[in-house]
Amino acid sequence: MRVRFTKMQGAGNDFVVLDATAAPLALTPAQLRHLGDRRFGVGADQILVVESSSTPGVDFRYRIFNGSSGDEVEHCGNGARCFVRYVHERGLTQQRTVRVETVNNLLTLQLQPDGGVTVDMNRPVFDLARLPFDATGLQPVPAGGFEQWRIEGESHGASLRDHPLALLSMGNPHAVLRVDDVDTAPVATLGPLIETHARFPRRVNVGFMQVLARDAIRLRVHERDAGETLACGTGACAAVVAGIRLGWLARRVAVQARGGQLLIEWLNDDAPVLMTGPAETVFEGEIEL
Repeated sequence: MRVRFTKMQGAGNDFVVLDATAAPLALTPAQLRHLGDRRFGVGADQILVVESSSTPGVDFRYRIFNGSSGDEVEHCGNGARCFVRYVHERGLTQQRTVRVETVNNLLTLQLQPDGGVTVDMNRPVFDLARLPFDATGLQPVPAGGFEQWRIEGESHGASLRDHPLALLSMGNPHAVLRVDDVDTAPVATLGPLIETHARFPRRVNVGFMQVLARDAIRLRVHERDAGETLACGTGACAAVVAGIRLGWLARRVAVQARGGQLLIEWLNDDAPVLMTGPAETVFEGEIEL
């Protein structure tokens, strides 16, 4: 089976994009893992499959698979930006604003004149049952009108309870903690421990946020199944929303990830979160699966 692909990246978060608009494309988890493998395949954080939509008023459907596990995941902001660049460059649409559906979301994507892409990431979700998060026996830590949570566990002699977590969903679950310096933050040790903690039955993405000013942060994210990535769009949105709710940040924030900068806006509590950032094609090719 020979498959054409496009390799893309958004702020260093990289993707293999596959066109299934003309005919269905059913790949096994093993084939998806092969595509995502950086030594034996193409290499990518995630695999994006572009499909036609049968829903009225929706232009496309796309599915997102983890490049390491081959599992389907819910949402990816950086992938959404690459998606809209892809459908334009492939001539699948001439519209600068497109509506797309994912496994659990409906997104509005806008291609900007400078080539950047703005994604309507929808409203954040704070219901712990929808993350999901098991808060049985825990007392929340009130802080700036937004609860934080201390969970049990130790890492290299340090207690997880020393790192209160702000919890929310941006279409996928996120735990955000504030650190003094992201360069020295224990991402490699705390990230996996929090991701797989028993209180997160579907695991969780973990964001390490350094506040530079009310309109600027630095961020590193340990993603479910993938480990640390160079950027995470939903993670940037989650960090900014948490920072706003905790009283640390303004409504418009520049997020500096290791792979590039994203602009996140949450104009009021009833508004959707908007994310603007780069999306680029790296190369195209074919691979035998």
